[in-house]
Amino acid sequence: MKDITIGKTTLLKGRVDRPYFIAEAGVNHEGDIEKAYLMIEQASKAGADAIKFQTYKAHKLASKNSPAYWDRSKESSRNQYDLFKKYDVFGENEYISLAKLADENNIDFLSTPFDEEAVEFLDQLVPAFKVASADITNYLLLKSVARKKKPILLSTGASSLSEIYKAVETILDEGNDQIVLLHCILLYPTPYKHANLGMIKHMAQVFPKTIIGYSDHTLPEYMDKILLTSWMLGAQVIEKHFTYDKSLPGNDHYHAMDYSDIVRFREKLEFQLSVMGKFEKHWLKEESAARENARRSIVANRFIPEGKIIEKEDLVLKRPGTGMPAELYYYALGGEALRDIDEDEILAFKDIILNDSANK
Repeated sequence: MKDITIGKTTLLKGRVDRPYFIAEAGVNHEGDIEKAYLMIEQASKAGADAIKFQTYKAHKLASKNSPAYWDRSKESSRNQYDLFKKYDVFGENEYISLAKLADENNIDFLSTPFDEEAVEFLDQLVPAFKVASADITNYLLLKSVARKKKPILLSTGASSLSEIYKAVETILDEGNDQIVLLHCILLYPTPYKHANLGMIKHMAQVFPKTIIGYSDHTLPEYMDKILLTSWMLGAQVIEKHFTYDKSLPGNDHYHAMDYSDIVRFREKLEFQLSVMGKFEKHWLKEESAARENARRSIVANRFIPEGKIIEKEDLVLKRPGTGMPAELYYYALGGEALRDIDEDEILAFKDIILNDSANK
C-alpha cells in the first residue's frame, strides 16, 4: 500500500499516528458566508486538519417527492428537497473564497460534490474528494471523481460489503488507487448502541491494502470516547459534523461538535499518544536505577571458605542486582570459591570460578 497524501498530511496504512481530522461544516453555515468563514477560523484554531463543506444544488440532488429520513423533531423539513433547497445558495465564487481563507488559516479545504459539475470546479480547490455514503452506488459520480486522480474519502454508511467492493472496483478501474474507506452509520443522529465501531476492524481485515477511517454521526456528549475508540481500532481518518453553535435548531447542528469539543479531543488524543509510546519492546534508560537495584544478585547464604565447591545451600538470590546476576545461578553451582566469602556477601565474578558444564 503506497502513501496517500492529503494536503500537508501523509497517511500510511497501519501506521499509528494522529488521525487526519476533518471538521464537517457541511451546510451548517445556512447560507451565511460570514458564518462559513467563522467555522474555518475556529476549526483551524482548534486543531482540525481539514474543514469540509457540501456542494450541491437541490434540483440536481433530490426529487420534490423525496421523503425525510431523519429525526423531524430536530430537523423539521418535510422532505429532502426542501431541506437541501434551504442551503444551496453558495456558488463557485463562494467556494473559491472559502478555499482561499482555509489556505490562509493553514487548514485543508474540502467539499463533498453531489454532481459532476461540482466535481469539475472543486477539482481546482481541493486536495482530495469526499464522497457521501448515499452516493456509493452512484457510479457516474464515482467515475467522475476517480478521473481527477486525487485521494477519495468514501463513506460506507448503509452499505453492504458487496456494494463497497463494487465502488472500490469502479474507482480502481479509472486508474485511481488512492482510496480511504470510512466506516459510517447513516442515522442522524446515530444512537450510541448503533455506532458499531468494531466494524472498523472488520473493514481493515476485508480491505487489507486500504486505509480505513470513521465518519461519526453520534451526539457530541461522548465524542472523546467514541472518536478515541475509533482511532484505537484503526481509524486513520476521522470526520465529524462541526458547528459554530450546538444550541441552534435543525440541520446538522444538534449532532455536531464545536470549537471546544475539538480542542478537548486533541488534548485527549495527545495524552493517549504519549501513554502509547513505542511499539517495540525494550527497557528505558529511565528504568536503569530500578534495573540495577530491584533485580537480584547471587549472595552467600552462609560463610563459604576459599576452595570450596559451591553447593545449593551456599547460595541465595537477593537484591540489589549489582553483583553476579541471578541468571548465572546455575553456573555458580559446582563452581569453586576463590576466596573466603562472608555470609550475606554479594558475589562478584572475581570471587568464584563458574561451572561451565552447569546443569540448568
